Amino acid sequence: MRWNKTLTVVDCHAEGESGRVVVGGVIGIPGETVFDMRTYLATQQDDLRRMLLFEPRGAAHHNANILVPSRHPEAQMGYIILESTEYPAMSGSNTMCVATVLLETGILPMTEPVTNLALESPAGLIRVECDCEDGKVVRVRFVNQPAFCYFLEKPVKVEGLGEIVVDIAYGGMTYVLVDAERIGVELHPSEARTLCELGQRIKKAAAEQIIVCHPDNPEIPGITNTEFTGPLRREEGILTSRNTVVVSPGRVDRSPCGTGTSARLATMHARGQIAQGEPFIHESLIGSRFESSVLDTATVGPYDAVVPRVAGQAWITGLYQMGVDPTDPFPRGFTVADTWMRSIDHLGPVWSAAE
Repeated sequence: MRWNKTLTVVDCHAEGESGRVVVGGVIGIPGETVFDMRTYLATQQDDLRRMLLFEPRGAAHHNANILVPSRHPEAQMGYIILESTEYPAMSGSNTMCVATVLLETGILPMTEPVTNLALESPAGLIRVECDCEDGKVVRVRFVNQPAFCYFLEKPVKVEGLGEIVVDIAYGGMTYVLVDAERIGVELHPSEARTLCELGQRIKKAAAEQIIVCHPDNPEIPGITNTEFTGPLRREEGILTSRNTVVVSPGRVDRSPCGTGTSARLATMHARGQIAQGEPFIHESLIGSRFESSVLDTATVGPYDAVVPRVAGQAWITGLYQMGVDPTDPFPRGFTVADTWMRSIDHLGPVWSAAE
């Protein structure tokens, strides 16, 4: 064996959503902040993301995280989030995976019954509370950066659907939120392919017709995801709803989606549908659940915002080394349209929201 690059990887999932964590083999990423490091990888070293996520080493449903040192005075560690077509500022399921891997592998010390962490994501400092029992992280609760609505009830013209009404909200990524019942789709696993095709079409139309810019960091991308929302209901008095987030290039988030949950909390609070401190259970297409609430209110530029708290659990599924042989014809990986919707391996490192 003669690899010219070796990574140590811990495989993990949070409520069904993959979240690989690279714990060794990546050093010296320049940048004062984790967002700076994210930008460097996106523009100068995107081969690393392709190696981790594209075939033959990865798959369309994989995400990855790279542990990095943080210069934030309160943070114990930083992490850069890698997805199929972008470098998100924040991801809830990936944060749960990172916290679980840090504690269960001993990279950071675990204290039972509760371990508190402060981690620097590209979006900023994320405070995490982990319930721990017998060496296992049994619950991860994180406080997200503020989430807010750009628009409520915004009309968008979508090919094949005509004009539909959507919400646009930021929860760590920017979402176009669509009421599933309004457009006649069912949030059921058997409908996943239809939801993906519609979600990509809606996202492309919204990104072309609605330009948004994060007031604190204009480098955060505009609309990159579609979130289909189900009706609100009460289960034993607790506000509950199903949702489905479509992740580019066209697949369903297996978890209830932490940033999608944060964006939905922002829209619900703006409509007066949820009170500060009231619990909200968000359910995924496969039935897994995140618990959440509006911890506090805030402002982001001109926008009223909420401070979301989201909780779930993650599980380690494997530990291994990934490498590249110098004669391997696919060191940067590849994608094909059968599972990736289309071939995207010819595109540059930073994709526009319209892709």
